[in-house]
Amino acid sequence: MNAKPNIFQNLDWRMISLYLLLVFFGWISIYSAVYDENHQSIFDMSQSYGKQMVWIATSLFLALVIILTDFKFFSTFSFPIYFFLLIILIAVLIFGKEISGSKSWFQIGSVSLQPAEFAKFATNLAVAKYLSTLNVNFHQFKSVGKILLILLLPSGLILLQNDTGSAIVYVAFIFVFYREGMPGAILIIGLVSVVLFLMTLLLNQIVVVIILFVICVLLVVFMKRNLQNLVILFGMFLIMSVFVFSVDYAFDNALEAHHRTRINVLLGKETDLKGAGYNVNQSLIAIGSGGLSGKGFLNGTQTKYNFVPEQSTDFIFCTVGEEWGFIGSIVVVALFVALIIRIVIVAERQRSKFNRIYGYGVASIIFFHFTLNIAMTLGLFPVIGIPLPFFSYGGSSLWSFTILLFIFIKLDSYRLNML
Repeated sequence: MNAKPNIFQNLDWRMISLYLLLVFFGWISIYSAVYDENHQSIFDMSQSYGKQMVWIATSLFLALVIILTDFKFFSTFSFPIYFFLLIILIAVLIFGKEISGSKSWFQIGSVSLQPAEFAKFATNLAVAKYLSTLNVNFHQFKSVGKILLILLLPSGLILLQNDTGSAIVYVAFIFVFYREGMPGAILIIGLVSVVLFLMTLLLNQIVVVIILFVICVLLVVFMKRNLQNLVILFGMFLIMSVFVFSVDYAFDNALEAHHRTRINVLLGKETDLKGAGYNVNQSLIAIGSGGLSGKGFLNGTQTKYNFVPEQSTDFIFCTVGEEWGFIGSIVVVALFVALIIRIVIVAERQRSKFNRIYGYGVASIIFFHFTLNIAMTLGLFPVIGIPLPFFSYGGSSLWSFTILLFIFIKLDSYRLNML
């Protein structure tokens, strides 16, 4: 009789090792960010770093539960999990507690949980299930519409909670769709839209339209001039011009006042070092003061004197930059890049389409969080309240990213069983 195979033997220990390193460095950074000389023990449960230890321990328990779960469960129950999280997102709008302007938290005793964080892995499961079971054609409006609906339902509910940062994360799925056959032209359209949006905020609308006209004239000179190309070029010019003239209206009416202020500060149109620009300004001071090798563990002055708000959560990277300097920052960035690359490599070796799509979703979500969070701390992106995966203080974030990653690790461990 053959012995039962060891469930741990096919796990990707490189991914697990990178996960453990990031979680450990995050815990140390939280300890440093909110260090209190009267509570020096990192295990002190009255402090954030002691509480984070509990979140880490429970995250490891969740990881173990996922590893012990039948791998077929995640594919079979993808949509039920997704719809359950949608119900929870609706419930939090009704029964949730408002924290920092966002009604997106359930308060259970002394513990706060944010359903929006868990909706990410649930949506990833639903997207993987839909794309893997149906012959989706990205050139057909019906197929694209259904995919967008899967994303718009959770992101719309999260926007109603006034949590813009969590809602924006769903844009990350564009990388998944591109891998699964979405035309590259859509990526180009998205990039052009962002550039036009920023140009319109910085320049007069007429000036932007003139620039577009000059570009079109140059294209006419160098491209093959036939009726079809000219009609397409003229149509693109009209569409982009309409977009340009709609930017101001969208900016003034679709965005909250504090979001408009943060974007204007980022673009240099406003200077508000005591208000919307305070966090970023202090963040840049902290990171810049770290120099090449940093000031040393627990020696960050910006950290010690609480100059940077939210330093243990959204601005945790400031602590790394100030205390460990450029070298320490590069090490952290390298760990994230290594994890993302490893996830993509593992996703490409999957025999199951569901596994591959889910893996690309994991990589995209982590990449999006990682880049936007660090861009915020460096003043390259508006402050929208988005945590650094595995680093930022908080149970909801750590639990959700742990579940997101370990579902993929579990699916990968059974890749050889797939036909």
